[in-house]
Amino acid sequence: MKKIIALLMPMAFAVSTSTVHAQVKTSGNPIFPGWYADPEAAVFGKTYWVYPTFSAPYKDQVFLDAFSSKDLVNWKKHPKVLDTSAVKWAKKAVWAPAIVKKDKEYFLFFGANDIQSDQEVGGIGVAVAKRPEGPYKDHIGKPLVDKFHNGAQPIDQFVFKDKDGQYYLIYGGWKHCNIAKLSDDFKSLVPFDDGETYKEITPDNYVEGPYMFMRNGKYYFMWSEGGWTGPDYSVAYAISDSPMGPFKRIGKILKQDPAIARGAGHHSVIHNEKKDLWYIVYHRRPLTETDGNHRETSIDVMSFDENGLIRPVVITKEGVTAQKL
Repeated sequence: MKKIIALLMPMAFAVSTSTVHAQVKTSGNPIFPGWYADPEAAVFGKTYWVYPTFSAPYKDQVFLDAFSSKDLVNWKKHPKVLDTSAVKWAKKAVWAPAIVKKDKEYFLFFGANDIQSDQEVGGIGVAVAKRPEGPYKDHIGKPLVDKFHNGAQPIDQFVFKDKDGQYYLIYGGWKHCNIAKLSDDFKSLVPFDDGETYKEITPDNYVEGPYMFMRNGKYYFMWSEGGWTGPDYSVAYAISDSPMGPFKRIGKILKQDPAIARGAGHHSVIHNEKKDLWYIVYHRRPLTETDGNHRETSIDVMSFDENGLIRPVVITKEGVTAQKL
């Protein structure tokens, strides 16, 4: 399950259906109440956004909520920005959203139905809206990727924009990861120059949840390892000179802390470009919980050493300090 937020549990928040207020100077972890996983973080204008998976039994995963914040501390809930009433082929297991703004529209990529073979209906879809809070509608009326290619289950999609403006779809479960070129209208995939459409870029120990960003001309590729319900769930990374790799695994940078929370993984990244601040947004399981779906969205600081390597993330109860864009 796929792609940058608590000691403060729901009772510590003044909660309404629209706004979550934390009367503190730090975000606390989780950053908002409720069981949410696979958070996709983004910055649109002067607002931070997080689009997570609703962490529940597959049959109940029929919608996606979003959350927005001006400072990483106070979060507003935008309920059901997408649900299966707008995507006729999606029936369950709506997972791991990926969000991108292109021109004046917002595109929300998602996985649905958790297909186990090419004979089932489902895979990776894409929805579109005029605003980041939606409502989103099905962009093409069918899955964008609905088959297994190179052994990769069509889930955990991430959209990466390269420096030349080309958008790529990076995705895959079942320990395989593919990269593919998106068409300009996001309605199809475009073959590479050699005629291939899906190129495998799977690094060692890859399981799911790919994420990519650029820093100082280098491509940082990140992914989740281990089992999503287990204590070994974690995030590792590699660095390359190309989005196509090769990606040689460097090591883990996010994992559980038995004193804080278990199963930390399936993440995304926020970069405050003006202040060059980096954050990792991820899900984890509270120490009090044994249900695999009881996952919460958290945020902590991410940093780099003098060689550009990612330092191991320290997961906290406090989260991060307020930071406006």
